[in-house]
Amino acid sequence: MIKDQKILVLGANGKTGRRVVEKLNQQGCENIRMGSRSANPPFDWENPNTWEASLAGIDSVYITFQPDLAVPSAAETIQRFTKKASQLGITKMVLLSGRGEKEAQICEQIVMNTARHWTIVRASWFNQNFSESFFLEPIIAGHVALPRAEALEPFTDADDIADVAVQALLEDKHNGQIYELTGPRLLTFQQTIAEISKVTGREIKFEALSLEAYTSMLKQYQVPEDFIWLVNYLFSEVLDGRNASVTHDIEKVLGRKAKDFSEYASKLAPTGIWDVRS
Repeated sequence: MIKDQKILVLGANGKTGRRVVEKLNQQGCENIRMGSRSANPPFDWENPNTWEASLAGIDSVYITFQPDLAVPSAAETIQRFTKKASQLGITKMVLLSGRGEKEAQICEQIVMNTARHWTIVRASWFNQNFSESFFLEPIIAGHVALPRAEALEPFTDADDIADVAVQALLEDKHNGQIYELTGPRLLTFQQTIAEISKVTGREIKFEALSLEAYTSMLKQYQVPEDFIWLVNYLFSEVLDGRNASVTHDIEKVLGRKAKDFSEYASKLAPTGIWDVRS
């Protein structure tokens, strides 16, 4: 295990990036550089002039792309970034990719073709989307309305994803590997909300909507258009059944089973994250 390498973590304030930083620190890694707009030096995907300072002197990089590798501009940006990183001597790139996203696989191929050593970590819907993202406010309000109510998804915990990413950064045996990460079972959105309702002791209603009605609702709430595009893509393309299967790659890498959604919900409920706000 190589702990003295210099590692850049992009999206260092995000759901997986923040956890990767914490877990690298726990492993005794001291040479970690935060990659975010608020960091020093700052990193901004939309401003390539910030990339070189963040990459200077770095050995390995954990790549998370905002808002998603599926957006039309992602491939060109990833091509430019990985080329710059290789020119500056980066020896390993670990990419967080989207499971079942063919556009993301184009970006994966760019990383594979450019990086000296690489690992691809694929994941889809995170458990933490219900506590750190756009599902949180509807849950607090007690009414969650979503399309694709019947779709089955193996919701994956961000801690598991981060643990795999850390192993990929520190262990050379993961070089050249593609890992598809899932939770241990398939759930619908309605079932996840029912589990949260149970552990919180709150009545949280679930309403199934058409994708058109959901998109219209987001527009009424003045959600940004680029976010609406991404949500529309995820619900129409990724939640079509292509990811309705469970893998054992988390257990393969970490030697333990993936965290179940019920464990995530049960541990988080006592924190009050889903309580009604006064």
